[in-house]
Amino acid sequence: MLDILRNLAEQTGFATLDWKNYIMILIAFIFMYLAIAKGFEPLLLVPISFGMFLVNMFPDIIEEGGLLHFFYLLDEWSILPSLIFLGVGAMTDFGPLIAYPPSFILGAAAQFGIYGAYFLAIAFGFTGKEAAAISIIGGADGPTSIFLAGKLGMGSTLLGPIAVAAYSYMSLVPVIQPPFMKLLTTEKERKIKMPQLRQVTKLEKILFPIVVTLVVCMILPTTAPLIGMLMLGNLFRESGVVKQLTETASNALMYIVVILLGTSVGATTSAEAFLKFSTLKITFLGLLAFILGTVMGVLFGKLMCAITHGKVNPLIGSAGVSAVPMAARVSQKVGAETDPTNFLLMNAMGPNVAGVIGTAVAAGTFLAIFNVH
Repeated sequence: MLDILRNLAEQTGFATLDWKNYIMILIAFIFMYLAIAKGFEPLLLVPISFGMFLVNMFPDIIEEGGLLHFFYLLDEWSILPSLIFLGVGAMTDFGPLIAYPPSFILGAAAQFGIYGAYFLAIAFGFTGKEAAAISIIGGADGPTSIFLAGKLGMGSTLLGPIAVAAYSYMSLVPVIQPPFMKLLTTEKERKIKMPQLRQVTKLEKILFPIVVTLVVCMILPTTAPLIGMLMLGNLFRESGVVKQLTETASNALMYIVVILLGTSVGATTSAEAFLKFSTLKITFLGLLAFILGTVMGVLFGKLMCAITHGKVNPLIGSAGVSAVPMAARVSQKVGAETDPTNFLLMNAMGPNVAGVIGTAVAAGTFLAIFNVH
């Protein structure tokens, strides 16, 4: 009888877990709390946190032949990030960007955080490819981070920490950005009211995804999986003739992909892979990249404010990161705190969607540098 009980005890999960697993389970519960109780990006953090919980309770689930291993392969092959971009394109209105093209400058300015973090990561001892995969966190774009890490062969080592850091900072945009936005702007600048954007024609909206795909993918063919899917989704939306495809891409397909991607990303955070000093460095560098991107966006916003003699509110520059539409909402919120009658949301959406394109271009640039296709 004792042998039977001993064998049963050895087969339980408790017999195979060590203290590191329990730390990761605690972190998973913290993410669940933030998602469920605080509402921080629940669509992303709930599956990520549960995947983290599962893999640290049952490590075999991510091993070859395990359920989440097949989900993870879709990440590593860049399929799920590209499908996420398809859904984002189907949900996104590029009208504010078309109506005010200088928004591209603010979207590009926010990418300085990525390039700055790249050189810092090298200084921290990471290789060129590792530094590139880490620095893209600064765009606050989870799918692009996963896409680049997979393409650069970082899937088995850095993908988990990079993805978790990217999605964590995406969810914490309302917490991280406002202090720097207020620090770098005056009350007078925050009160600037921007004129209503012009009405964009249907033809312009249809031509936009075609022209962007042609220009960007001809210059940087490595961006085709992300930019191509983003613009295909947007063409679904703006053409008006494929409503079924638009609804599927922006709803059912998008949510299915989020479940698979989030759970598999969470499952890459086993205690052995995650609890390392390098993870702390990745988290720090990602935060620094995100802060630098926010700061550069606001500073370029101040420059445009000066050039236009006070017609551009610098707060919209912070929306140049890729967290759509949360970063634009933060610009609106900070502006409204200074003047409740100030409505910046639509003006901030221009840099925000430009940031999505800019981060994808940054990823494509790194792939081109390292000759990865």
